[in-house]
Amino acid sequence: MNALLKAKSAYSSASTPTRTSKNLEYDVIARITRRMIAAANKGRGGFAELAEVLHDNRRMWSLFEADVLRDENQLPAGLKENLVYLAAFTKEHTSKVMSRKETVRPLVEINTAILRGLRSGAS
Repeated sequence: MNALLKAKSAYSSASTPTRTSKNLEYDVIARITRRMIAAANKGRGGFAELAEVLHDNRRMWSLFEADVLRDENQLPAGLKENLVYLAAFTKEHTSKVMSRKETVRPLVEINTAILRGLRSGAS
């Protein structure tokens, strides 16, 4: 009976769903977006935390941009164009937030829109 239980447990882990790159992207964007919202809600006292998450968000968008621009990337041309534009906007707007000239809201809205697209299965 012990061998049967061991065999069951060995195969049960194989039946867990495989995480796709879309799932991983969703998780990373969601985590960063939650952190941005939490830091922004702290006001001036959360600025150091906000600066850290803004850096992470900018890095994430730079990685997205680099991936989209690769020759092997098979996304439709229009979607690639939009993502490159969003990456550029994110970089520019982040600088304005860091210099306290703008709010984080547009960055949160962009990430949230991407999350909706990933959730709905858009590619």
